[in-house]
Amino acid sequence: MATSSKGLFLNQRRYLLDLLDEAHMLDCKLGHTPLVSKLQLDAQSEPLSNPSVYQCIVGKLIYLTITRPDIAYSVSLVSQFMHSPTLIHWEIVKRILRYLKGSIGRDLLMKKHGSNHIMAFTDADWAGNALDHKSITSFCTFVGGNLVT
Repeated sequence: MATSSKGLFLNQRRYLLDLLDEAHMLDCKLGHTPLVSKLQLDAQSEPLSNPSVYQCIVGKLIYLTITRPDIAYSVSLVSQFMHSPTLIHWEIVKRILRYLKGSIGRDLLMKKHGSNHIMAFTDADWAGNALDHKSITSFCTFVGGNLVT
């Protein structure tokens, strides 16, 4: 956390660097997006030999979404496979980590606007989930112009 005349900057830079180190990805190539645009998950992929590593990294990614809402969808996707992750799921987690490495300087800025006006936006994708054809919905809420959920 840092303050300036612009407002309060929230980040988890140290946490992210520790996470990349734990995943042995400090020297990885940088990623530009957390997911490929036309993601195809193969349900028949080989199971991971040690799912606890996957579960630990994904759990830490969930915590990281507090200050990195840009990864919320991709992390929610990989968290659906905590009980039986496969090699394809692990590749998606590594892609998220490469994206985070390439965007380490992104912070969440909280400005003082002098109002507590609440605005919310929602979106839905009818039957957009390729796995089970369920709808995908999302929302964001702003208080005083600052993203809070």
